[in-house]
Amino acid sequence: MTPVLAALVLILVGGRLGGMLFERFGQSAVLGELLAGVLLGNLGLFGLHLFEGLRDLPAVDALAQIGVLFLLFRVGLESDVKKMVAVGGSAFLVAVLGVIAPMVLGFFVTRAFFPAQGALADWFVGATLCATSVGITARVLGDLGRASSAEGRIVLGAAVIDDVLGLIVLAVLSGLLAAANEGRAFAPVSLLWIVGKSLVFLVGAVALGQWLSPRFFHVASRLPGEGLLLTSSLAFCFALAWLAALAGLAPIVGAFAAGLVLDPAHYRELRARDAKHRNLEELIEPLASFLVPIFFVLMGMRVDLHALAAPGVPAFAALLTLVAIAGKQVCSLGVLEPGADRLAVGLGMIPRGEVGLIFASIGATLMVGGQRVITPQVYSAVVVMVGFTTLMTPPLLVWRLRGGARRRSPATS
Repeated sequence: MTPVLAALVLILVGGRLGGMLFERFGQSAVLGELLAGVLLGNLGLFGLHLFEGLRDLPAVDALAQIGVLFLLFRVGLESDVKKMVAVGGSAFLVAVLGVIAPMVLGFFVTRAFFPAQGALADWFVGATLCATSVGITARVLGDLGRASSAEGRIVLGAAVIDDVLGLIVLAVLSGLLAAANEGRAFAPVSLLWIVGKSLVFLVGAVALGQWLSPRFFHVASRLPGEGLLLTSSLAFCFALAWLAALAGLAPIVGAFAAGLVLDPAHYRELRARDAKHRNLEELIEPLASFLVPIFFVLMGMRVDLHALAAPGVPAFAALLTLVAIAGKQVCSLGVLEPGADRLAVGLGMIPRGEVGLIFASIGATLMVGGQRVITPQVYSAVVVMVGFTTLMTPPLLVWRLRGGARRRSPATS
């Protein structure tokens, strides 16, 4: 336990200080946690090697993986299936284009820099570019009072949809890579099976979950004791994550589906028993505040600055960032609403944030032919891409939306 406790002290204190520093300058706390991890993981460059083994501790890694489940569970809780459907064709087209374009561009960039790497590994790197970070754009839109605008509804709807599409892409690539590592030949039927399995699980989990969830919480409400809402909800989340893993999908798919299913009406009786009548988001916030930063700091600790300084890697990171930005501008072509600001939509889809890091961390654990799918060099480049796209979005989106409001105001006066 001694090294685990030391790792938790460093991670929690470093992550909190880094997050506070970046929030002070109006940036996402995720970036501060990530950079705190980069600093802690590379203290050896300054001759301090005392903490180098902490990033490889299985107990810390397990806490980080549970933190990811909390993160996706919370994203699911904040998403509304009805609003996703009601937002219309624009959000769907923007999401589809926003997945395809960056992924294809990322594939060709990776192929150009690492020609000896397998094609599936190149596609996996491209997949790290496809999903948009909902939280960062939602925060900016909320601060500007534009979340309910046409651009805001399209961006937020598309960001949620492309998270779902990204999870399906992740499931497909992970399945194909696992088959390749086991020496099984690629067959179109296996691709259709993985896609079908992913869709069936997501749709089935949402459909069955909406029927099962109120009954599950009704039974839980008959039990005596305190804290049943939190306990029951976490059991529901972990159960779907476990079922996703049994189905050959990433556990985060199940956690996201669990959050998507749960509705405040399902646990009304349990909430009424809480002394402060707190909702589920309020109850899981303290746990998420503990576990989620562990994931981001640990991801930063695994960035090898030596690898980033290797020949060709800085150029690869720069070009990967460029295509990550350009790919999301393509998605603005899917905006169908007349009068909507397409550039604002494209800018709002840029940040990768936590989702890109989750993809990269999973890729770093997958093997093909005895080699990691996401090598240390590629992983470091992905972290650079995530950092730049997350940093640049808030000021660009503020500039465009405030400028758009000024441009419209003379016309309306």
